[in-house]
Amino acid sequence: MIVDLPDTTVSVIAKKLVSVREEGGAVALGRVLTLVIVSTGGFDEEAIEAANAASREHPMRVIVLVIEPEGATGLDAQIRVGGDAGASEVVVLHARGDAASNQESLVNGLLLPDAPVVAWWPEDPPADPARSPIGRMAQRRITDASTKPFVGDRLSTLGVSYRPGDTDLAWTRLTHWREQLAAVLDQPAYEPVTAVEVVGAGSSPSTGLLAAWLGLKLEVPVRWTYAPQEEWSHGIRSVKLSRESGEIVLERVNEREATLTQPGQPTHDIVLPRRSLRECLAEELRRLDPDLLYGRVITDGWATLEPPTS
Repeated sequence: MIVDLPDTTVSVIAKKLVSVREEGGAVALGRVLTLVIVSTGGFDEEAIEAANAASREHPMRVIVLVIEPEGATGLDAQIRVGGDAGASEVVVLHARGDAASNQESLVNGLLLPDAPVVAWWPEDPPADPARSPIGRMAQRRITDASTKPFVGDRLSTLGVSYRPGDTDLAWTRLTHWREQLAAVLDQPAYEPVTAVEVVGAGSSPSTGLLAAWLGLKLEVPVRWTYAPQEEWSHGIRSVKLSRESGEIVLERVNEREATLTQPGQPTHDIVLPRRSLRECLAEELRRLDPDLLYGRVITDGWATLEPPTS
């Protein structure tokens, strides 16, 4: 069910949300959190689809705040419940002109009572998410350094502004890589790693984050490079770990698979699928406490990492 509310107010939206829920037989009980998505209008439908899919694991209320600073002042809303909202209830707010200037007041009256708040900027995040109007009310704050506008020093900016509760989907996309590399190092021979090399796409901030994590955990020099655009255009390409007995190489060969090469062993094919937006969002919603490891990587790990080599 979709209900449009043109030229409306927050109080009208809140009342209509209750009546729509009662008419449709939906209940707010069981909603575990409120997810606030802040968009500039170019990514909101894709973000809603990901939130609806993730809601099957985390029933929630989704508030999508689309900011349009230009134009005549006004607030339009749309309520989605039932089959149009997965296991959540979705409120889409289009705020224009002066109505877009106070984001906090637009959202406050629609939050689930006594439930955690998670803020997500699918694109164009604020310079300091924790001190932004929406970020101040959230326990967790999710950004995505891989989305437009892509800025080469965005990871440095995230490190400077980091506050406990911040996280970034460029880090979440590395979960499978980190699991595979940790599993390899847990096997004999138990030799120290002496050097690390990471190769990835120039447009992928995950490349630098993986290099920073490996440098932080292994306390060894890490060389990281960007593959030529014509050869590799997305995500991590390979990781090489050097030890006395030889080199361990984990290299992606397609969207779902990678090869693992180790000294004295045959080459193994590893399932290493690229992670969807829905998977990454669902993972971040599983925890509402600060991701302290991400905090160390984006601050200490990134600060000690050498710049990428050409």
